[in-house]
Amino acid sequence: MADDIWILGISMTRFGKHPDSDVIDLAAEAALAAMGDAGVTIHDVGALAAGNLMHASASIGQLLQKQIGQTGVPVYNVANACATGATALRVACLALKSGEADVAMAVGVEKLAGAGLLAGAARGGDGAAWTPSGRFGAIAPLDGRVGTDTMPGVFAQIGMEYGHRYGGTSFELFARISQKNHAHSTLNPKAAYQKRMTLDQIMNDVMIAYPNTRPMCSANCDGAAAAVLITGSHLRTLSLQQQRRAVKISASVLTSDPWQESCQVLPDINTLTGNAATLAYEAAGLGPSDLDLVELHDCFATAELVHYDNLMLCPEGGAVDLFESGATWRDGRLPVNVSGGLQSKGHPIAATGIANVWEVATHLRGEAGDRQIPGARVGLAHVIGLGSACGIAGSTSSSGPSSHPSELLCSRFGAVPDCAPPVTCVCSWAGTAAENLGRDGADVGPAGYWARLQGLVCPASMMRWAMPSAA
Repeated sequence: MADDIWILGISMTRFGKHPDSDVIDLAAEAALAAMGDAGVTIHDVGALAAGNLMHASASIGQLLQKQIGQTGVPVYNVANACATGATALRVACLALKSGEADVAMAVGVEKLAGAGLLAGAARGGDGAAWTPSGRFGAIAPLDGRVGTDTMPGVFAQIGMEYGHRYGGTSFELFARISQKNHAHSTLNPKAAYQKRMTLDQIMNDVMIAYPNTRPMCSANCDGAAAAVLITGSHLRTLSLQQQRRAVKISASVLTSDPWQESCQVLPDINTLTGNAATLAYEAAGLGPSDLDLVELHDCFATAELVHYDNLMLCPEGGAVDLFESGATWRDGRLPVNVSGGLQSKGHPIAATGIANVWEVATHLRGEAGDRQIPGARVGLAHVIGLGSACGIAGSTSSSGPSSHPSELLCSRFGAVPDCAPPVTCVCSWAGTAAENLGRDGADVGPAGYWARLQGLVCPASMMRWAMPSAA
């Protein structure tokens, strides 16, 4: 059976404008921070997956190596629309599952500040004069009438289609979704924009593609994110502190469009997302009701509503009711986009997939500060890129002394079925590493350590731990 995959370290830069840093600088900042968070060096990393869309042919991974360390390991450069970061993460997972490496790193980076409106990948830029030609020239007079290849237009139509099919949507409803995400952003120091916006401010801003005004659209900006992944078997050889903060990737899924007549005209973001969600829930052995938080791809306010349904967070057609219930606010039953989402946090395309995982992992570690979701143990991160590609990662909270002390002690220190109290390996450890105890991370000292262990049952020996007389 393939080994479990864990996030050992993860980091992201602040999203926004970084005029003094180029793409490699940002990627290196995120990669070095992720390795520091993991407690490893570049010499421990056995494979590197690097994602970048705007410079897809530039061998970003090898350029990054020149800045953080060239060790000769395999480098995979990936580009997969807005799912580029998620694809890099999946490639790193596959490198571990294949046995190619015990530790792998995924990096996503983009420089997009000032890029303006992004159109479809195949659409040419606008010059002083443009002569219609080819496939796009033939349909140019119909753009915006029977379809569009601009991102705001596509996702505006998708939201309007959902409202037409199920009812309940309105311009104000979509604006209120954006209002939620902007409010969430005020607690995220990594977000490009950290500002509350009133409903009037959102609805009366520049209309980009009805019903999405400017604040309801994702922010093109600069940023990078990186994650260090490790196999479960290798994780067990590391320190208790590293094990305690590790977050399990219970599912990593990537899908593309199945053939459908309808998606030959308008991109269908629903089917491949629904398929990815089904596969992820099955792989993780969990369901939507088990989720404590979700970071989904709200490239536009209309997209967030539709993805409530696609990710099965509500019954079919029930996305409006879910939002109206207040469930998706930070203090609701199922918080969505606590980071502020792409509308506030920002959307440096290739970094987003890993940044969404960073947000979930930070909550599962209990390290999200003022925006922390209390008791979060299971989260889902989702991205989608038109073309189309959908990536979903399902994560469960870290396992370590804070949640399973007796199990971790046995796996780390090799207690065996015939062990009897006092357990030598634990006795020798207690005086030097007791700070790795409890959920609060406090240094309780040897005596406090043993007090906390009393009553726990060792899963290997089924014998109770006892405080040794030496303590």
